[in-house]
Amino acid sequence: MKTRCSCAIFTCQCRSASAPVHFSGGGRESPGNSDFTVRLIGSDDKVTGLADALTSFYRGRRVLVTGHTGFKGSWLVLWLRKMGATTVGVALPPSSPLSMFCSAELTSPGDRFCDVRNLAALRPVFEETKPEIVFHLAAQAIVGIAYRDPPATFEANVMGSAHILECLRSQPSVAAAVMITSDKCYENVEQIWGYREHDRLGGVDPYSASKAGAEIVISSFTRSFFQEEGTANVASARAGNVVGGGDWSEFRLIPDCVRGLRAKAPISLRSPKATRPWQFVLEPLAGYLLLGKRLVEEGKGFQGAWNFGPPVDNTTTVERGAQAVVEAWGEGSIECAPTGPFHESTLLQLDCTKARRYLGWRSVVDFAETMRLTAQWYKHQHTIQGQPMREYSLRQLCAFEQRLNQEVSI
Repeated sequence: MKTRCSCAIFTCQCRSASAPVHFSGGGRESPGNSDFTVRLIGSDDKVTGLADALTSFYRGRRVLVTGHTGFKGSWLVLWLRKMGATTVGVALPPSSPLSMFCSAELTSPGDRFCDVRNLAALRPVFEETKPEIVFHLAAQAIVGIAYRDPPATFEANVMGSAHILECLRSQPSVAAAVMITSDKCYENVEQIWGYREHDRLGGVDPYSASKAGAEIVISSFTRSFFQEEGTANVASARAGNVVGGGDWSEFRLIPDCVRGLRAKAPISLRSPKATRPWQFVLEPLAGYLLLGKRLVEEGKGFQGAWNFGPPVDNTTTVERGAQAVVEAWGEGSIECAPTGPFHESTLLQLDCTKARRYLGWRSVVDFAETMRLTAQWYKHQHTIQGQPMREYSLRQLCAFEQRLNQEVSI
């Protein structure tokens, strides 16, 4: 049975499961360590909804976010500021006036516009702001652009990560750093089951290879410099095909769909039968935030790689994803285009057992709702014609927090 949230944005999933599950952890290793336990909550246990727990933890903390002008980075900054964190953003200027960063009015006087490829420019930012927690999202994130300019992609994604890690080494204020890479870091053999954190890294295309390279750099720095107590606790996070309002990048399905819908032109699909693990933007961000919390509170046992992907039912074709956007928009048409000249994966999904078991994270938004929320954000932006999207974005965020509190407790 489904009921409506009071905010009328999310559909609440009423569950009939008996006792909720409580996740508690400790110890030096993550999966397979007997110090980590999962137990059912008893009537005397104190339980906190995940969103409330995150707010309690991040309120008043100094948090540095690289890539804060990008799609995921801007949603993360909005959430952190809502929770009461003091944020500093480090990124290149936003690429579009329609972006989430611009339309949600996220500009802050303390932000720094610099390139993560420039280590000399990064060092003073860390020294002056003395962050407690770092989320590294700055990257060249587009497969098509990586084919166009492979060297710049490797510089941004591999050396950019190395530069952030090098800054962590010399900044004692940092307790935890979450380094965001991609599900494309895995050597994709088009298998039908999800990739796990210990599976082989690799990449046919430059973008995927750059993300695998970033993971190797993160692992090397972690094992070489961040093993001793008192050093920063470092982990990497790998998400799925993240969608939501405010992404206007090139070579991405949802922005391409919206551009066609706004222009009342057919949506052209290059690989309609390729599958993608569709994931609402706030889902992996909740995972990143929870991972940052665990790293600060429980330390070295939570270092390493973590998958934050959608449930299996959210993995479906590009064609179905486009159709869902058209249906939520209310009009539009789709046509198939010739396959592009570059290699793109046709089947990819993540196994997130580790994050569910040891962090207490799980996905709460299904495929239909993911696409509906995404399309509604863009439709509202189109309807209000250049007016700020901050209030509407906060409404979606508040509704998501309500869902988290209802369905995930820690």
